[in-house]
Amino acid sequence: MRSIQRTDGPAERTRGVVRLSDLPSGVLRDIALLWVADLTVGVSFGAIAVASGLPLWVPVVMSVLVYAGAAQFSAVAVLTAGGGPVAAAATGLLLNTRTAAFGLAVGDSLGRSWAARLVGAHLITDETTAFALAQPDATRRKAAFWITGAGEFVVWNVGVLAGALAGSALGDTARFGLDAAFPAVLVALVLPVLRDAAPSTRGAAALGAVIAVAAAPLLPAGVPVLLALLGLAVTVRRRAGGGA
Repeated sequence: MRSIQRTDGPAERTRGVVRLSDLPSGVLRDIALLWVADLTVGVSFGAIAVASGLPLWVPVVMSVLVYAGAAQFSAVAVLTAGGGPVAAAATGLLLNTRTAAFGLAVGDSLGRSWAARLVGAHLITDETTAFALAQPDATRRKAAFWITGAGEFVVWNVGVLAGALAGSALGDTARFGLDAAFPAVLVALVLPVLRDAAPSTRGAAALGAVIAVAAAPLLPAGVPVLLALLGLAVTVRRRAGGGA
C-alpha cells in the first residue's frame, strides 16, 4: 500500500546510515544547544518528582518508557497532588495527542524497517519534528530527526536520573515550597507557545485555565485539567457558528 505521506524521488532517497556530516555545522550547534536545555529540564523533573514524595524509580522508568516531557510533568503533578493513576495517565495522553500529527509529518524520516519505525516513533517530539521538517531534502531530514532524537533521549534520561538522585537527598521538602514547582514549570513551558499562537488559541487556553482553577477546589486532582478542554470545545463551537 502506498504511503499518503510526502515521498521523495530516487535522487532524494536516504541511505540507511545517518552521519553527523549529513548536517551543516550550524544545525548541529542548534541541536547541541537543545540537548543542554533538555538536560537542565530533565534534572529539574527528576529532582522535583522525588522531592515531592515519589520513589526514585518512578520518574526514571517513566522517562525511559513514556518519554513525554511536559506530559510527564503534568502526570506527576497530578500524582503528587493526590490524583489517581488514571487521571494522571489521561492528562498525559491528552497533552501528547499532537504527536500523532507529528508522526504523519516525519514518517518518511524514520526508516523503512519495523524496528526503525518503532524506535523512531518513541523519539518523536516537538523538537525532533521541528528540526527534521526544517531541512531541505530527505537525507538531511532523516539525519536531523535521528541525531536530535537520539541525543535528546539520552540527555533527558541522564538528567532525570541525576535530578532524582539529588532530590532524594533533600529530605523534608515542605520547607522548600516545592508544591508550587510543577505548576511553575508547566506555565514556563506553555507561555512561549501561547505568545506566538493565534488569538483563538489564546482565548481557548484562557477559558480552559479559568475552568480548571474554578473546578480545582471541588474535584479530584487531574479532573480539572481534563475539564479545561471545554475551553477548546467552546472556542471551536463559536468559530463554527460564525462568532468571534
